[in-house]
Amino acid sequence: MIFHYRLRFLFLRSAILLLILLASLQLTAQWQPAGDKIKTAWAEEIDPESVLNEYPRPILQREQWQNLNGIWDFGITPEGSAPPDSFSREILVPFAVESSLSGNMEEAGPGNELWYRRSFELDNSWDGSSILLHFGAVDWQCDVWVNGIKIGRHEGGYDPFKFDITPFLTENGSQEIQVRVWDPTSDGPQPRGKQTINPRGIWYTPVTGIWQTVWLEPVPESYVEHMKINPDIDHQVVRVSPGISNPQFGDVVKVEVLSEGRVLNSGMAAAGEEATVKVPQPHLWSPEDPFLYDLRVSLVRNGETIDQANSYMAMRKISRKKDSNGIWRIQLNNKNYFQFGTLDQGWWPDGLYTAPTDEALRYDIEQTKKYGFNMIRKHVKVEPARWYMHCDRIGMLVWQDMPNGDRTKSWQNRSYYEGEELQRSSKSEAVYKKEWKAIMDYLQPYPSIVTWVPFNEGWGQFKTMEIVEWTQEYDPERLVNAASGGNHFHVGDMIDLHNYPHPELYLSDGQRPVVLGEYGGIGLVIADHVWKADQNWGYVQYKTSEEATDTYVKYANDLAGLIPLGFSAAIYTQTTDVEMEVNGLMTYDRKVNKLDMDEVRKINQKVISALSD
Repeated sequence: MIFHYRLRFLFLRSAILLLILLASLQLTAQWQPAGDKIKTAWAEEIDPESVLNEYPRPILQREQWQNLNGIWDFGITPEGSAPPDSFSREILVPFAVESSLSGNMEEAGPGNELWYRRSFELDNSWDGSSILLHFGAVDWQCDVWVNGIKIGRHEGGYDPFKFDITPFLTENGSQEIQVRVWDPTSDGPQPRGKQTINPRGIWYTPVTGIWQTVWLEPVPESYVEHMKINPDIDHQVVRVSPGISNPQFGDVVKVEVLSEGRVLNSGMAAAGEEATVKVPQPHLWSPEDPFLYDLRVSLVRNGETIDQANSYMAMRKISRKKDSNGIWRIQLNNKNYFQFGTLDQGWWPDGLYTAPTDEALRYDIEQTKKYGFNMIRKHVKVEPARWYMHCDRIGMLVWQDMPNGDRTKSWQNRSYYEGEELQRSSKSEAVYKKEWKAIMDYLQPYPSIVTWVPFNEGWGQFKTMEIVEWTQEYDPERLVNAASGGNHFHVGDMIDLHNYPHPELYLSDGQRPVVLGEYGGIGLVIADHVWKADQNWGYVQYKTSEEATDTYVKYANDLAGLIPLGFSAAIYTQTTDVEMEVNGLMTYDRKVNKLDMDEVRKINQKVISALSD
């Protein structure tokens, strides 16, 4: 009899496993990339049951979490409609509906709303915890329901947000999330970067809806919510300001600095105060030596640790100073350091704003390093947290743009602006300020970021003095590039010139370092690796890799000659082709390096070494 029971049990278990396998195969078969545009090699590796499954917030990491990426129910309704009663379609989260990898590749448009739905079950070990529902980024306006109860709204396409969903969960069984998204794209004043309803030239496909990881996290009632990390190499300390959710009087935060698993030093402070930790003889971080210390942050109550999170930090300093010739220079770790980077827009032919895999996300940074650059200007886009972590680990300085929004009144690049600035509506101003602050809060702990760029080329540029001075005061540990190639004012830590295609030093005020925020744009079409066969452009066009490489080397030599005269940094346009722009070092699908990497790396080293300490 026991034998028959065992046989029946084995048969039942095999049947269940078979059903799970068949369901998995059916799910995989239902989802397919949409459209016939070019794709990266990583698109072929996507498993809809394990999409971007790496921990999404590496600067504040806990052991327990649950990824909600994958196949969600999906629908599109006219703006203002009631929630749909049923969902007849599916979408692969976290890819925007306009992307191939979403499985839809359909433009939503500002007259429609997107609806998402999925069910999940909680781990039994999370009983007694508060449950946080995290969204990496959703473009643009997002409403969330849990088990039929609307719990909140978020506006902003580039900053992460969360909800405590604990009170709205059922005691047992399946839970349901429903999400509504509306995005006016280029019809609204909100930050949107290069997105437009009518893609053309330098303007690209809209990105609507969930485009970064959705995930759950169990936390205690009081927990470490976020952190500000400020290294100070001159005084050999790091100052950490943990934000605590629901603190109680008497709570203490303990911050430990570790290296190779060994605690070097620690500091303690009351919740809400800054903890200072000594880091004697610090190992300094640089692109050549990207050394990172580990951090352990604990919330202690009555001598008991009630929450703990792991993090990391780097001892590095960004500053500016006059050199022996009286020329203002940008310094890294108190030494003159020429920053030479690429304009990196972070677009993908298959995922648009969203890299298909974490390996793909890391690849662009690695390739940029192999080309011999030490910096990236993240152009009018904000990336997932893991992108900045990869820069921290690989050793890549970052200039972070605020994504453009609203309109441009005028643009005057070759002199100081004397006209009347753009007048944005009060709503438009409020949207900008709210999201710029949220972006800075989100990215503040990442050491690779050394420069904030509030405006680009006059696009939406308004109240420049006020915005730049606020940015400097809010984060005095970084430089502020007031307007990259934009309308120039006597404010900020540098003056930024744009000139295509060749480098040109045409403006200086003797008060700040001068940088070349954009130049180059050398175009080269690689057949079978373009977004559209007949609508490609670059600032200059060539037919062979040899011609394009020779021109790159010529421009780089010109740049090297201008560094002793005043340039302290430069940015080449651009890392990859993007849609109809074919001026990348790589093709849009990342399958071809268009320029000779060895030649580019060799001349880049000459450029960087042209500025001596």
